[in-house]
Amino acid sequence: MIRISTIFIAICMVLVAASLGLILYSMAGISGSESAIVALTALTFLILYNAVSMRLRDRTDVGGQIADLSRGTADLARQVAEFGRRLAAVEGRVVSANSAGADRIQAVVGEINELGSLVKQLATTVATHEDQLAAASAATPPAARPEHDPPKPLPDEDRSVVLPPTVVAPKAVTTNSAPSHSQTQVLAAVRNAVEENRIDIYLQPMVTLPQRKVRFYEAVTRLRDERDQILAAEDFIAVAEVAGLIGRIDHMVMLRCVQVLRRLLVRNKDVGVFCNVAAATLASTATFSQCLDFLEANRALAPSLVLEFKQATFRNLGPTEIEHLAALAQRGYRFSIDHVTDLRIEPRELADRGVRYIKVPAALLLDPKQTSTSDIHPSDLSDLLGRFGIDLIAERIEGERAVVDLLDYDVRFGQGFLFAPPRPLRPEGASANGGAPSTKGQESRIAESEAASVEVAAIDLPARASGNAALARRLGGPG
Repeated sequence: MIRISTIFIAICMVLVAASLGLILYSMAGISGSESAIVALTALTFLILYNAVSMRLRDRTDVGGQIADLSRGTADLARQVAEFGRRLAAVEGRVVSANSAGADRIQAVVGEINELGSLVKQLATTVATHEDQLAAASAATPPAARPEHDPPKPLPDEDRSVVLPPTVVAPKAVTTNSAPSHSQTQVLAAVRNAVEENRIDIYLQPMVTLPQRKVRFYEAVTRLRDERDQILAAEDFIAVAEVAGLIGRIDHMVMLRCVQVLRRLLVRNKDVGVFCNVAAATLASTATFSQCLDFLEANRALAPSLVLEFKQATFRNLGPTEIEHLAALAQRGYRFSIDHVTDLRIEPRELADRGVRYIKVPAALLLDPKQTSTSDIHPSDLSDLLGRFGIDLIAERIEGERAVVDLLDYDVRFGQGFLFAPPRPLRPEGASANGGAPSTKGQESRIAESEAASVEVAAIDLPARASGNAALARRLGGPG
């Protein structure tokens, strides 16, 4: 748009030119045409003068703007240079910090590797001493040997697991094994033990490696006949399955496991109990329904109660067993597999069915023949199972040398007589019997189990100690 000043100047120039022409016409006596020519000529000069003056003024303004722009550009360049110097300083500090952190990490890794080497050397030394003691014991004359070897003491981390005398069956402890029984005698003993509630629970700890802290307990079932002689599981399981009594036994064992687990969780929230379940119980709809009702009522304990099945059971699952496993998994219960006879394992399929633990005998893991017979090297089994959320537990560990080899296999948990044998545990005054609760009497049965759980003997877990502290205690000796 044309500015008002420009319009005003144009009007003034027209007035000046017209006034000049009028003056010449009226006072100088010049004709009208000549006066008009003079007026137009004056107007033209005025227009040219105004145009030239405006051009010079605009040129002066553009020069000032260019100078201002140059000063702004220079200021911006100085600021960019300052930011560049600051960024370079920050990058230098970051590089220095990363270098220092890498040095610290390398130092820590070196210390950890050195500590691992010391632990392995210590374990090797202990294994050598054990072999020497075994050789010395073998050279001892038979008359100088005791009739029965005393129970092996627990490691330092597990010596606080002491059962009061009120919960140990004296005759069961002193009687190591029952004499040979016929099938009829075993069946009669099993029936009487179930009817008279002579079912004992033995607890064997599972420890972390190499710290040897107690993480789980396995509930091992034992029956006592009328003379309080012990029947191990391998002696009566087959007979009980044929007689249809295994379901009642499993139900009673589940009840005892829940009682023990409740008492353990009062002292340590990170402990768990493994409870064995027979294949016949899983396959029987009636028996499983009773067990499922009880587990449903105690589903708050599902994260800490692990149900254990044999490898053969998982390899021969039928539609009924699959449905029952799915019902347990839906209620939050996790599974474990034991009695593993080979390492042909499909971890993805097992994880989908709810398996979170696999117990493999240490001898099987360390057997060189497994390298050629299995699809994976035993040393890689722990990592493979870990990718699917399954922990590998090495069981039946009886020597320190096996522990050293298992550490190279990255096995995190161990179980065996090296750490602690199964110890008897039996509630005093508990009215827990093997009768399967009916749906109507479920509340009273749960209340009864709660009352019985209060009378289960306290099991003190070992004090928490770091691997370095345990190593220091072993190096210091018994003193």
